[in-house]
Amino acid sequence: MQMFDFDLGESADMIRETTCRFATDKIGPLAKRIDAEDWFPRDELWTSMGELGLHGITVDEQDGGLGLGYLEHVIACEEIARASGAIGLSYGAHTNLCINQIARWGSPEQKAKYLPKLISGEHLGSLAMSEAGAGSDVVSMKLKAEATSSGYVLNGTKFWITNATYADTLVVYAKTGEGSRGITAFIIEKNMPGFSIGQKIDKMGMRGSPTAELVFDNCEVPQENALGPVNGGVGVLMSGLDYERAVLAGIPLGIMQACLDVVLPYVRERKQFGQPIGHFQLIQAKVADMYVALNSCRAYIYAVARSCDAGRTTRFDAAAAILLASENTVRVANEAVQALGGAGYTKDWPVERFYRDAKLLDIGAGTNEIRRMLIGRELIGEAERLAQ
Repeated sequence: MQMFDFDLGESADMIRETTCRFATDKIGPLAKRIDAEDWFPRDELWTSMGELGLHGITVDEQDGGLGLGYLEHVIACEEIARASGAIGLSYGAHTNLCINQIARWGSPEQKAKYLPKLISGEHLGSLAMSEAGAGSDVVSMKLKAEATSSGYVLNGTKFWITNATYADTLVVYAKTGEGSRGITAFIIEKNMPGFSIGQKIDKMGMRGSPTAELVFDNCEVPQENALGPVNGGVGVLMSGLDYERAVLAGIPLGIMQACLDVVLPYVRERKQFGQPIGHFQLIQAKVADMYVALNSCRAYIYAVARSCDAGRTTRFDAAAAILLASENTVRVANEAVQALGGAGYTKDWPVERFYRDAKLLDIGAGTNEIRRMLIGRELIGEAERLAQ
């Protein structure tokens, strides 16, 4: 299918072409096994992606990255998720939630120590905010970091953590005081004493993107591993959420495109009543709605990503873009299953996987209920300020 030209620029087009070729050749052939076996093909993919520069898109060149923007990062995420939503999710967690946070908030020493192996793909990154009792209300986290003469000792757990099982480097938020002004981000290494992986989580979709519990049992963390200001973790967290939502919005774009990649050839070839089902107006309407949903979401997400690059992003637009995309992706994946009929409900065709993968997008990076609350609160607050 020929894509509408959004005139995104030479760098964006180059990233799309490079990522699409890699995803088609290397990720696509593994996608069915990734889902069926809940298999994360780290050895097969991660260093190869590093060689293409895909892990360091938003990292400054002086720190070993490409020095490009969030627009290019969205596009890379989109093309990877087009081949496999699970790999797109793990890629987003590695590159945006971990690498981008260290690149934005790390000291020169931290960046020099951690970024090279993360950008090369030799190491895998993760970020841990949520706990079993602290999801949307992340500030209520219980993981505690007690100061010592040499650093901190962490005790508690984190839950629902993407890439946790294989991660070498993790950005972890813990309580160093009381309330929202008593949270600090830390860089955790997998071999630190007292740190371990707990329960591995078996998911409905995004299978192959490993999710697990983190356990901290008197985990000793050096003082120099605090990321950003001590007790300033909420600022680190919230600033990262805007970029996280913008970049991870590329995943629903990729899944919607994957749906069209399957549906268009199928309705052209599948015949009923003596003609291809694509000749029937109801099927044509489904295809039209899928295409409109995809490109309307693309337009908004690309605009938000460009706004991030220009330093003009708004919190409610970052939330709104992924809200729009996530809900449309569930609808598009549902229509893809319906367009294939009985075939779409079988494991022989990938649309049932797209449907299962799509549902996480209504939940991850803040549920759609939280996104709506945030958008409404910000808009009403802005209206009240203007009225004063």
